[in-house]
Amino acid sequence: MSEQQPEGQDRDRDGTFDEFDQIVAEEADRDPDLAVIEAGSRTLRAQAGPPSGDPVPARPEDPEVAKALLEVEQELATRWGETKLDPSVSRIEALMDVLGQPQRAYPTIHVTGTNGKTSTARMIEALLNAFELRTGRYTSPHVQSVTERISLDGAPISAERFIETYHDIKPYVEMVDAAEDFRLSFFEVLTGMAYAAFADAPVDAAVIEVGMGGTWDATNVIDASVAVITPISLDHTDRLGSTPGEIAGEKGGIIKQDATVILAQQPVDAAQVLLKRAVEVDATVAREGMEFGVVSREVAVGGQMLTLRGMGGEYDNIFLPLYGAHMAH
Repeated sequence: MSEQQPEGQDRDRDGTFDEFDQIVAEEADRDPDLAVIEAGSRTLRAQAGPPSGDPVPARPEDPEVAKALLEVEQELATRWGETKLDPSVSRIEALMDVLGQPQRAYPTIHVTGTNGKTSTARMIEALLNAFELRTGRYTSPHVQSVTERISLDGAPISAERFIETYHDIKPYVEMVDAAEDFRLSFFEVLTGMAYAAFADAPVDAAVIEVGMGGTWDATNVIDASVAVITPISLDHTDRLGSTPGEIAGEKGGIIKQDATVILAQQPVDAAQVLLKRAVEVDATVAREGMEFGVVSREVAVGGQMLTLRGMGGEYDNIFLPLYGAHMAH
């Protein structure tokens, strides 16, 4: 049985559906990183283009491709946003099952937290690329194009590949829709697309950003060998809990058996919950300010020079092409 769908299909001035923009706006509300990303996007538009090495996809120039992408967006717009459904991974698990478990075809690093998830995911991907590994990255929300959410080797997949991936999994999505009480959500379908695209590439490793929370998030069908938890603060208290500790209980759900968990500095109650979870699943813990951290940093041309301490020792003269203590940490 399928749930009632959003009513109205009025186009806005750009030809896209209001419902699609509304879903994106709802997702933006759940991610504090977006304010920073949007500021950067406004700067890029003012400069009439992105800097090299950090591509920002525009609408496809080929009218047929643009039309096909719009049709995919229209179909996605008929699906509920994640906040419209009860917390559950049953639908995405069913999709992964009929797709042949694509999310298990490559190692994964899972990133959650309240602040800094997208920035952290990008940095992890850059480190993996430096070792000449082929990477996939899944983040949300997007700024200019839905294709930004799924990246290969640091660049959003092409509109053509996005369209192809959608149509590849669409029959299986419809199969799950028919079998479940509720259709797969907007975010669940995109998550399925990302996992399928990474398996098809194929990638050597994937960096996966949680949409919201952790335990019941659609991304949490991976068995990540590394879990990264950025600083936790009060956000989405109506769904995740009213204290940092309660929220940590939800986010700690991405810590899997025998994994390694990287913890940013956390409120005391959140840290206690996360450490308890790590002990329960025999995870190896690395804590900022203890097992790893920033020893020193100096402003440099185009960024900052860092001395870092990790579990393997101390590393000097690390150049970070970003400013601010929060970026260094």
